Amino acid sequence: MTTTASAPRRWTRKAVLALAALTAAAAATAFVFTGTQAFAQTATITVATNGNDANPGTVDSPLKTIQAAVDKAAPGTVIQIRGGTYAPSTNIQVNSNGTASAPITMRAYGTEKVVIDGENMPYTPGAVDSSIPRADRGALHVEGDHWRFERLEIIHGPYAIFALDSNNNVYDRLITRDNYESGLHIQGASSNNRIVNLDSYGNRDPRKNGESADGLAIKEGSGTGNTVIGARLWNNADDGFDAWEFLSPIRIEDSVAYGNGYNYWNIPNYSGDGNGFKMGGGDPDPAANHVVVNSMAWKNSAHGFTDNGNPGSMQISRSTAWKNGKTGFDFDSSTSTLTANLAVNNAAPVALGSSTGSGNSWNIKSKWVDADLANTSTSAITGARASDGSIPSTNFLVPKSYPNLGATFV
Repeated sequence: MTTTASAPRRWTRKAVLALAALTAAAAATAFVFTGTQAFAQTATITVATNGNDANPGTVDSPLKTIQAAVDKAAPGTVIQIRGGTYAPSTNIQVNSNGTASAPITMRAYGTEKVVIDGENMPYTPGAVDSSIPRADRGALHVEGDHWRFERLEIIHGPYAIFALDSNNNVYDRLITRDNYESGLHIQGASSNNRIVNLDSYGNRDPRKNGESADGLAIKEGSGTGNTVIGARLWNNADDGFDAWEFLSPIRIEDSVAYGNGYNYWNIPNYSGDGNGFKMGGGDPDPAANHVVVNSMAWKNSAHGFTDNGNPGSMQISRSTAWKNGKTGFDFDSSTSTLTANLAVNNAAPVALGSSTGSGNSWNIKSKWVDADLANTSTSAITGARASDGSIPSTNFLVPKSYPNLGATFV
């Protein structure tokens, strides 16, 4: 059997031009997949510590400052930051908007470690009893919508991130530590923000004697759809999480708060509150029906979980409070529903007031001790995160005889 080679295909000029147009379009609009979503990526801008803001912003010829990249970004732009420490003298202002289908992304390049150090910025720290002008709040000051911030470490800022009237943003696998106010603070008319796998710790505010610096705050505002997943909030001056005067429901799941409210910095006249999860408060106290699922609070100086005067109807389920300085679950100002929660070795297990509940540890038996728990070592849950950024798997604080009671990270 013989075969005949096919003749080479001839391309007309029209076909060549059409192919070139398709190739150019594909290069101009690539797609980035995040989870189950695909986003249009229209451009990539690279920043490096050895760059120059007169450069075009390519990998081989990067920009030097993150602000220059932000100023050039349009919907669909990915700002990729090479490893190193960036220490601007003023905060990075993020004011432009992406879109739902083409958000703007700011992230570390590959697996490289990026640190944004705000020590050179004003108000690091501010003088005692002073106020930080709103525009100066945050090493990253965010007023834009449809942004994604991924795998960045932000330290020593006047807040790490201060987000005002901003919507549809994603804060993914960030570290906000050792700042002179809260680690991540969202305020004002802010909806549909998603905080995923945040580590926020060591934040303090000597200008306010420790009274204000939280690990994560969504406060003094309103907006639906704000969600916190997989946060670890520890050793902050005030609270782990704070929802003071936020009028709309916030959902928290798979998160932990511990060691908050202690004066690790020898701040004079210390006044940190020290709650693990503070779910409201104000003057007057607004009602907001927050939800907490599968979360833990331990060894905070005050309450593990508290409504803090919020008169709303919250849902608190499958959560654990252990060895907190005050009450494990303090919901005596609200009409909340508590289900399948565990309180062990707190100063008091629960304060319900008009709140109700079922299947909680205090409904099962009156006294719980550490011997009832499979594991009281914090080494795994406070250790390195899993490869996907999630909190490590552990049987920490899981009851031996009631495995479906309280939070689990197994």
